[in-house]
Amino acid sequence: MKLIVASRSGWIENLTVLCRWQSTLCNRVALPFGDTLLTARLTMTHRQPLTIQKPDFTDDVAGLIYGYCFHSGAEPRPLTAQQACQAWQQQQGEGFIWLHVNLSHAASARWLKNNFAVDEDFFDEIQHGSHSTRIERQNDALMAVLNDVIFDARENSEQNATLWIWCRAGLVVSARFKPVRLIERLNDKLDELVLHSSTELLTHLLVEQETVLEQIVRQANQVVDQIEERLLSHHIKSNRSELGRLRRMLLRFQRLLAPEPAALFRLINRPPGWLDRQVVQDLRQFTEEFTVVLNDLIGLTERIRLLQEEIASRQMEQSNRTLFTLTVITVLALPINIIAGFFGMNVGGVPLANNPHGFILLVLLVTLFTCIAAWLTLRRRDKL
Repeated sequence: MKLIVASRSGWIENLTVLCRWQSTLCNRVALPFGDTLLTARLTMTHRQPLTIQKPDFTDDVAGLIYGYCFHSGAEPRPLTAQQACQAWQQQQGEGFIWLHVNLSHAASARWLKNNFAVDEDFFDEIQHGSHSTRIERQNDALMAVLNDVIFDARENSEQNATLWIWCRAGLVVSARFKPVRLIERLNDKLDELVLHSSTELLTHLLVEQETVLEQIVRQANQVVDQIEERLLSHHIKSNRSELGRLRRMLLRFQRLLAPEPAALFRLINRPPGWLDRQVVQDLRQFTEEFTVVLNDLIGLTERIRLLQEEIASRQMEQSNRTLFTLTVITVLALPINIIAGFFGMNVGGVPLANNPHGFILLVLLVTLFTCIAAWLTLRRRDKL
């Protein structure tokens, strides 16, 4: 009996070694031995790392960055891509859904068109339309284009991001290629806002656009004030180049951030039927406030132009003064050069050659001609 147990134990050990040699990951080998079970846990020498999958993989496929469902009297509820589709199908006219997508994902446009019936014209506008700020009516929906820029007076700010918004009753879709700070700020303070409709969210983004332009005008005013204080210093050349760069930057921001008035007035005069009157009134107020900011920007640009002209006139005056000084020096040196040229001709008959006081007389003669030339030059300058 002991021999049988020993042989069975050796067989178990050999089988365990064989299983380890096969390198089966986390495999449990259960071997019967009497009334007990011998479990051999075998582990591979090289383990493969486990990939953690997102709870909702469709967010990456659809390009959804943020998704929220808004209801009156409740906090915004985050949505995944699948939850957003279900919420849109079950929506009964109360509240609205906001979707923020990344257009760098190729399937984002198809996902929006198939599940939320977003107009094809909206995506055509993204691909082929202008990037200037505007809000207009697109069929029975609203389409807005907003821009986010970075203002830095010390260097050329060429970084800007465009945000496209499609809005209708119960749904707001915002799309971008590059990150937009307007959306990030909105997402940070979303719990503090009280939004009852999709148009209120759109109006809030328009106000944020106006705030961006106000900050740019305020910062540019500070830079212009500093340049104006340094205008009397010896850094006129650097001031002029800085003003030129600042003026070009402001003109570019004005082109990007200023809304097109024609499209906005058409929307205010002929709004869609589902648009609330209060929203139309808010758009009118936004237009007036934005006009004030644009006037400030235009006034600042005109102020920069006047400073450039002042600096240019001072540089011209300094150049004229330098040129006049060189002219005076040339005129004063002319008699000396002429007389030295005449007396330097190695020919006979040179006057005062045999006079013992010839040098003194020649110096007095040159001084006399120089004083006469200087008097005539200064007299002419006083007349001018």
